[in-house]
Amino acid sequence: MPHDTAEPNQFRKVDVKTALQYGQASGLAPLASWVQQFVTEAMIPEAPYTGGLATTMTLGNTDGFSKALEALSNTWIEGRQPIGEREGILCEEYTFMGGVSTARARGLNITPIKADHEGMLAYGKGGLADILENWDASTGQRPHLMYTVTIGQNPTGAIMGPKRRKEIYELCVKYDIIIIEDEPYWYLQYPSAMSGTHLETRSSTGSSFLDSLLPSYLAGDYQGRVVRLDTFSKTVAPGCRLGWLTAQPTLIERIQRITESSTAGPSGFVQSLIAELILGPDARDSKNSAKSSGWNNAGWCRWLEGLRGNYERRMNTMCDILDQGRDVISTPKRLRFPSSSTIDSWDIVEKTPAYRFNRPGAGMFVWIEVLYENHPLTAHFAPADLAAALWVLLTHKPYLVLVMPGAIFGPTVQIVKESGWKFFRLSFCADEDEVISRSTTGFINGVAAFWQMRDRDEVQALIDEAHAEDIEREMAAMSPGFC
Repeated sequence: MPHDTAEPNQFRKVDVKTALQYGQASGLAPLASWVQQFVTEAMIPEAPYTGGLATTMTLGNTDGFSKALEALSNTWIEGRQPIGEREGILCEEYTFMGGVSTARARGLNITPIKADHEGMLAYGKGGLADILENWDASTGQRPHLMYTVTIGQNPTGAIMGPKRRKEIYELCVKYDIIIIEDEPYWYLQYPSAMSGTHLETRSSTGSSFLDSLLPSYLAGDYQGRVVRLDTFSKTVAPGCRLGWLTAQPTLIERIQRITESSTAGPSGFVQSLIAELILGPDARDSKNSAKSSGWNNAGWCRWLEGLRGNYERRMNTMCDILDQGRDVISTPKRLRFPSSSTIDSWDIVEKTPAYRFNRPGAGMFVWIEVLYENHPLTAHFAPADLAAALWVLLTHKPYLVLVMPGAIFGPTVQIVKESGWKFFRLSFCADEDEVISRSTTGFINGVAAFWQMRDRDEVQALIDEAHAEDIEREMAAMSPGFC
C-alpha cells in the first residue's frame, strides 16, 4: 500500500496517509463505494427500491445490529416505566445470543418463535402468526422488530426457503414489523445439502456463484422494512471487525448519525487493507501497481466460491462421521438354547439411536439433538443431569472434545429449562479436515461410551463434576477480576 497515492479521485484513493486519519461515519470512500456498487448490482439486483438501496459501513454485524436497535427502538427500564411502554423483538427459538443480549440490555421483551429444519415457523402452534394473533398485552407492546438469521442459522444451521420467507414477510407487513436480517453466512450455502424446496431462480448478476445463492429478504422488500447485516468476519477474518448495513436510504442516514455520535467510522487500517485486497493499488503509483491488480468483483466471487467449497467439504467430513455414530449398541440380549443344542447361548446385539441431526445447507454449525430418553439409565437420572454428565465425559481422555451446550443459545429461561439440555452445537469452520475428523470421531466414541455406562455412581460423579464447574463459573463471575 503506498504512503501517499497521487490519485485525485477520493473514491479510488487508498493509501497509508488516509488510513491514519479519522474517517467518515459512512466508511472509507473507496471501500464504501465498492460495497454500495456490489450490493446493488451484484448481491441484490432484484430489490424493488425505486431510488435504490443504501449502505453504510459498520464494525461488524453485532455493531450493525446495535445501531439498528438504537434507531428503531426505545430503551425500557423495569420499575421506571409502565409495562405498556415496553417494546419487543421476535427471534428464532434458538438463536445467536450476542444479538439477544444487545436487545435485552435495552429492556426489549425477547419473544422466541418456534422453528424447524427450515427456520422460523410462519404458521402453527408457536409460529409467528400464532404469537402475534394471540399477543398478551400484559407483557408489553406487541413486538415491532424481528431479529433473524435465515441462512445457516446460528446455532441450528437451518436454511429458509423462498416460500417460508414470503409467508413471514407478509405477516410482518400485516403487523408492521421491521425485519433485521443477520446474514454472516449467506455466501456459505452448500448445494450438496440443499433440498429442492430451497431452489429459486434469481435475477442474473453476472456471477454464476451469486446467482446460485438464495435471495435476501431485501429482494422482495416492497415496503422498505428490511435491514440487512453483512460482515467480512466470515469471509476474510473474524479480527477484521468490519461489515456493512443495507436498508432504505432514510434509515441509513439515521444510522450514520448514530455512528458519528458513538463508535465513529470503522478502523481506517482495516478498511484500507480490505480495499487494497479487492480494488488493488492505485494505477498511478508505479511502485505498487505491478504487484497486484486487486480482485474486483470477479475475483471476490472466486474467493467466496472457493471458501464455500472448503467449508462444504469440512461440513461433509463432520456429518459423514456423525452419520456413522447415530446408533449405539444397547444392552445385548442372550438367548438360551435347549440342552440338546450344540450352542448353549447366543448374544443378540441391538442398536438404539443416540442422537439426530440435519445436515446443514449453509453456515458453520451442526445442531445435534441427543435422545437421552433412550439411555439405559434414563429412569434413574433427570435428562438434564444426563446431558451434563455427557458434556463432562466428552472433555475427558480419550475423547477430549468440547462442544457448545444448546442452553447457551436459548433466548429465554423457559426455553433453556424446557429443552436447552437436549442439544449440542458443533462447529466445522475453524480447523482442517484432519482435526475435524479426529474431534468428530472423539464425539461419537464418547457418546457410544456414555450409552454403555451402567454404573450409577460413575454417572453421578460426572454430574457432580459438571455442577462443580457451574459453581466455579458463578464464583468467578462475582469476583472483581472476572472479564
